[in-house]
Amino acid sequence: MSFSKRFILRTVLIPSATVLGLASAAVLAQEAPQPAQNTAPVTSEVEEVVVTGIRQSLESATEAKRASVAFGDSIYAEDIGKLPATNLAETLNRIPGVKLNRDINGEGVQISVRGLGPSFSKVLLNGSQIAVASDGGTNGGSANREVDLDFFPSELFTRLDVAKTPVASTLEGGIAGTVNLRNARPFDKEGTHLTVIGQSQYTDSNDEVSPRGALIGSQTWDKFGILVGISGVKTKTRIDGFESIGWTDGNLSSLGVADSNNGNGFQYAPVMPNNVRNYTPGTTLDAAAVANLAGVSADVLKTALLPRLGRNSYTIGDRSRVSGLISMEYRASDDLKFALDTMYAESNRDYQRLNMNWYVRNSGPGTAPTSTGGMVPIDLTVDGNGVVTDGTFANSSFFLENDIFDQETEFYNINPNMEWQVADNVRVNAQVNYSHSEFFREQPQFDFQTPRESGVEVYLRNGGSDQPIITTNVDLNNRFLGWQWYRVNVQNVKRETETQGAHVDTLIGDDDSNIKVGVAYDKAERSIRAYDNSAAFQQAVCGAQCAGVTGSIPNSQVARYLRPMDTGDFGHLAGGSVGYSRFIMTQLAALQRDTNYAYYRDTAPEAIGAVTGGATGDIGEKTGGAYLEANHLLVVFDRDLRLNAGLRYFHTDQTVTSPVQAGSGIFDQTLDSTYDDFLPSFNAAYDVTDRLKVRFSASRSMTRADAGQILPGTTFSDPSGQIASVGNPDLEPYFSDNFDLGGEFYTGGLGYIGVALFRKDVDGFTDIQQSQVPFTSLGIPYSSLTDTQRAAMEQRGGVNALVTVNRPVNLDKLKLEGAEITWVQPLDFVAEGLGFSANGTKINQSSSTGLFAAGIAPYSYNLQAFYENYGLSVSLNYVWNDESIAANAPQNNVQVPLRADERGQLDLSAGYTLPFLNESMRVTLDALNLTNEPLRTQFGFDNSPYSVYYPGRQVLLGLRATF
Repeated sequence: MSFSKRFILRTVLIPSATVLGLASAAVLAQEAPQPAQNTAPVTSEVEEVVVTGIRQSLESATEAKRASVAFGDSIYAEDIGKLPATNLAETLNRIPGVKLNRDINGEGVQISVRGLGPSFSKVLLNGSQIAVASDGGTNGGSANREVDLDFFPSELFTRLDVAKTPVASTLEGGIAGTVNLRNARPFDKEGTHLTVIGQSQYTDSNDEVSPRGALIGSQTWDKFGILVGISGVKTKTRIDGFESIGWTDGNLSSLGVADSNNGNGFQYAPVMPNNVRNYTPGTTLDAAAVANLAGVSADVLKTALLPRLGRNSYTIGDRSRVSGLISMEYRASDDLKFALDTMYAESNRDYQRLNMNWYVRNSGPGTAPTSTGGMVPIDLTVDGNGVVTDGTFANSSFFLENDIFDQETEFYNINPNMEWQVADNVRVNAQVNYSHSEFFREQPQFDFQTPRESGVEVYLRNGGSDQPIITTNVDLNNRFLGWQWYRVNVQNVKRETETQGAHVDTLIGDDDSNIKVGVAYDKAERSIRAYDNSAAFQQAVCGAQCAGVTGSIPNSQVARYLRPMDTGDFGHLAGGSVGYSRFIMTQLAALQRDTNYAYYRDTAPEAIGAVTGGATGDIGEKTGGAYLEANHLLVVFDRDLRLNAGLRYFHTDQTVTSPVQAGSGIFDQTLDSTYDDFLPSFNAAYDVTDRLKVRFSASRSMTRADAGQILPGTTFSDPSGQIASVGNPDLEPYFSDNFDLGGEFYTGGLGYIGVALFRKDVDGFTDIQQSQVPFTSLGIPYSSLTDTQRAAMEQRGGVNALVTVNRPVNLDKLKLEGAEITWVQPLDFVAEGLGFSANGTKINQSSSTGLFAAGIAPYSYNLQAFYENYGLSVSLNYVWNDESIAANAPQNNVQVPLRADERGQLDLSAGYTLPFLNESMRVTLDALNLTNEPLRTQFGFDNSPYSVYYPGRQVLLGLRATF
């Protein structure tokens, strides 16, 4: 018998059957059953933080935790518009075991629970599944199982629940946990109410002030109530940063040395180029000669790592979001209640990004217009990891990459529901839901390169700062430097999601002993389609191979469309040198007009592979489910023992459709599959003493395979022409056997110390299998490649070049073991109103193949010091996350992973209630990232950064008025 079957039988099913029998007997034995008084489902019996004041929030958290049976945490706002932080992701970051994924501007976008990534958490809106078509922030790439929570303003929500252990009534899909977002409703606060919130947001990255605001009004009558809310923000954004797009080594084959090492992402010059100082052009350079110039051996040189595209990055533009909520409730009687929640939101990122690339990737000899002739390395220093820490690179080249990041997202959700107390001991809850979301990413490029063999030198100094220092002997801010076309792209992505569902839940019994049964139907559809008109656009703008000899804007006119950089303080938040700090920008509006860009954008044909590098296609899932759950209260040795047990069954029909290349055409391929399983759960909580409570949970949970990995097509969007990705529609869901053990010691009042130990044994974790195959075996026409890809592949043998193919498979068993510790303590003996709250999480992971689950920080903690008295409240919060694997090895054919640096963020939140107008007005002050921490990811080693962004500090000054 397998471990999973033994686990289900011994650990869950036997206790579940026992609890079911006890609960059934208790329900049947009730002679005079009392009406259930708003009996909450087990998933809502978790730590509740009532945000009317800091001390009250913590005291409510303590009392609610004592009454709970399952593991979980919540943030609960008693008053409308009072959830903390700027969006729901930032709000949830206050919960133990929750980690934020941040966008390049520092704003929280997605959350991870207990280490596992955002796709392992199920996000619900009012108990129903939702999907948002956005793709994970500015750089994108998410596949829509994740939900971008920056889309939802905290002002329109009153309750957020994170269930860390499932019960049978929990909708399946979240191995890490289930997050339920509950919007505001009129009967949350009866009567007539109006809340007005206005804030000014200052950002020191650009020294700009932006507006934020919300307006929420509600009215209740005897049986009917309505709430209308709107929230909006428009932020002027600027992010300075550095990107390498990975690191790579040179291919010495053209120098007469066999080189099958790692990256091989570029070639050094085999012939001395023109305009290299002190050297005679045309001199043949073999491996020995180049090594002599570099000052290192050929063996060291062929594995010496350089940034593929070491570039300072400048992103500017506007980020806006408008969200609206209409919630209506009708209470026909005390026993029959109806509600209708409707939410609409739209957001836009209108950014322009300028990257000045040191052209290493794909550089080398060749006849293409973008060929450089190859760099000449001089006087290099290489450390023990093979990273170049110092050196000069003659005959270098730069190219400006000017991207438009115009992203538009729309979302709406309709959720009618009903609660009916059929009899004193029978209650029925029913709801249906429908959500729809659309996303469009417009991301063209206009790129310009320095001339070939024009005497450009690069000086690399690497060490002692967050990024390598790249300087040069030319003025990159000079539009008359001889810039010429490098390439142009027209690439768009359209994404669409739709969810439908219907759930019916019936409870029989009272608060202490009851049986729940329910059925559910959920349908989710996701579509990701890419459109690319780059080839036609390039031919029209700069001619064949973008040589700039023909086309609407030849090289001779390029300088007219360039201008000096519009800021003189690039990198001012870095705390030190960032190398070159000024470089050219484009006259973007003129370029778009004179190239007829809009026509090529609007007529772009469908393509395989998105500009973000992800797969494309459609995924449809229809899931039916049913469950049986029992809850019972026993008295053991004069102490309460609360038990919960149940079994959930689900069945999913999956349809996957993906565009596939056939010759020069594209057609859709559709594959069908089904899967089902039983998910048992058991929870228990026992009062050992009046102050000591212990808990135990055992369960089996599941998460569906990553949507981007099950699309079957081949994606070959790597500009280096080295790596292809192939989807696997046969990927099975992940299943996890979970154990939790914990407890709390309550010290009195709001104080307690809590410990929770957890283990997850995840089966079927996805690993990437790699194989090297000739390009011809991919089934992709060579003529369909971009000029950049063809030029790179010509250096490696053209159509016969070897390509590394990545394919996901269900191989690994992943084990997570962790601990959460919480300590809440008032310090009134020092000063009335003073106190602190602290929590920390430790996670260990291991797998059958050595694979690491990305995003898991081994250590993290959250510290809060607070003071609240005399109308003043001050909270100082520090959140720290340890270094973690951001993506597993290999990267760019180099056997290193991407690592996210450890990072701590210090935030301040303060408010003062004005002592007039019935204390209806409150001044608020929030300061975010007080210590100006960057966001940094490294390519395997600390001195080889993959990306560094400097989002800076934000200060929000506001006024909240309630009438």
